[in-house]
Amino acid sequence: METAALAYPMLVLIVLSVALLVFHILLQGMLATRELGSQWNAGPRDGAHEPQGILAGRAARASANFRETYAGFVALALALAIAGDPSGWGLIGAWLWFIARLVYIPLYLTGIPYIRSLVWLASLAGLAVMAGAIIV
Repeated sequence: METAALAYPMLVLIVLSVALLVFHILLQGMLATRELGSQWNAGPRDGAHEPQGILAGRAARASANFRETYAGFVALALALAIAGDPSGWGLIGAWLWFIARLVYIPLYLTGIPYIRSLVWLASLAGLAVMAGAIIV
């Protein structure tokens, strides 16, 4: 019972991260559909016709960037949920990753440089904190 109580906050973050993944997918699809139309979205998308608009492109790149670290987050979060996180540092790292990934979206969409990169580094720091909580 005690392990389940420790795992619960991490499991909530995993669920929230899935919601963030779905948000990325919906945002990218919505912006591409706005540009290319619903027939393109409903069709097989054969050929190389891709959205050319700035926002659709940024949403696609932000989504790809999210997915680059997402598997690592899920792996570390599950490891912490299974092994436990008595220090609490794993949960802090997970929240840091999640909040940074959330903040990253509007920064990328609006094209804000440097701060966006710092936020991305904060998300990596969150993963490092999570890994450290497992190793220590």
